Amino acid sequence: MADKGLIGTNGKVVDSDRIDEFQAAFGGQVILRGASDYDTARRIWNHSVDKKPGMIARCSGTADVIAAVNFARENGVLVSVRGGGHNVGGRAVCDDGLVIDLSGMRGIHVDAKNRTARVQPGVTLGELDRENHIHGLAVPAGVVSKTGIAGLTLGGGVGWLIRKHGMTCDNVLSFEVVTADGEFVTASSEENTDLYWALRGGGGNFGVVTSFEFRVHPISTVLGGMILYSADQATDVLRFFGNFIEQAPDELTAYAGFIHTPDGDPVFAVIPCYSGDLTEGASVLAPLREFGDPMLDAIGPMPFPAMQSLLDGAFPDGNHNYWKSAFLPELSEAAIATLVEHAQKITSPMSALIVEYYGGAASRVGNTETAFAHRKAQYSIGILTQWTEAEDAQPHIDWTRGVSDALRPFASDAYLLNFLDAEGDDVIRAAFGENYPRLVEVKNKYDPSNFFRVNHNIIPTVS
Repeated sequence: MADKGLIGTNGKVVDSDRIDEFQAAFGGQVILRGASDYDTARRIWNHSVDKKPGMIARCSGTADVIAAVNFARENGVLVSVRGGGHNVGGRAVCDDGLVIDLSGMRGIHVDAKNRTARVQPGVTLGELDRENHIHGLAVPAGVVSKTGIAGLTLGGGVGWLIRKHGMTCDNVLSFEVVTADGEFVTASSEENTDLYWALRGGGGNFGVVTSFEFRVHPISTVLGGMILYSADQATDVLRFFGNFIEQAPDELTAYAGFIHTPDGDPVFAVIPCYSGDLTEGASVLAPLREFGDPMLDAIGPMPFPAMQSLLDGAFPDGNHNYWKSAFLPELSEAAIATLVEHAQKITSPMSALIVEYYGGAASRVGNTETAFAHRKAQYSIGILTQWTEAEDAQPHIDWTRGVSDALRPFASDAYLLNFLDAEGDDVIRAAFGENYPRLVEVKNKYDPSNFFRVNHNIIPTVS
């Protein structure tokens, strides 16, 4: 018999008869402490997170989500919501409470004629790309195929198509949502418009999204890949990169970063993706490819799903991760020098210091048009630290914090929600920017008791 150690927020163990009743009516799989697959089920991508929930409810559909929400609310149980991919902060799981696991809800329906796609929350970007690609279509979403579409979208969503087609959240036509009171609602530009606004960048604060309806775009083959330079060229290349990408057409998204080769050698990389006419793209990329003395130029036409999976190997399951981020309004000489200096002190060959430039279509949306508030942010710096052994954590954490502290004089008081690790309320509020007060109003309406709080939490002001 499995240990039914599901503990309510009052500190009392939930009665086993109630758990049995819930389990008997549940359509998916209920996993309790002591079950043979419990440890596998509770583990997430970031092994720095080691939480032990009292129950994991793997939902088979929306009815299961409603049942799980109602059960947790009626029994005073803490809830976390798990999608299909990875989140560095570990908010998909919780200690002692109930994990509403959506990873089995992986349905995708592409309407090629109307250029829309209906997607369930357990879907990864790679799965979505695969279904869209047979129609020559794509959703603007992310840069790693193992990312879950749900968390990415709710946090805003940046990726290879951001400058041409905007953020992922800009391409959502509607959401289907289970709210804290167990009600099933649709949020769109015509229904529950306040919720529709909040879900586009407001995180998992307002309910469990059981499906997303996306606008899709005619994207099939892109011009992309990677250019590698020796580490001693980083300053010159990064300076050139900033000038180059700020003048580039919307069809080009390009990121740069301090990474390592598979042999552990430090290098500087520029990774472009051109989503327009390939002949024009070759002309646009020519100055970049001709600059400096590259060790490797692996730019060429490729299917969009191949571009989307180009960086998958850099983010394997099972590593320990600790991330921070910053927005820089400009890539000044002092900021470049700071990045280069700290890249030289990097503590793990699996870590990366990434420079992303946005602008384009994403920046032409107003800061208050969706919940994602940082539309005018130029450069996003990702400090993405990974290592393998738990006992080695402190030097890597110290390096990450050191980079973050050193960048503060150049940074705006803003953060990319999806790059946040475990942070305090002040950082989370800054990530929502000027939209935080309005988000509190929506939270007050749809989740006044803060039932959904294992997230980048927006704290309600009513009870």
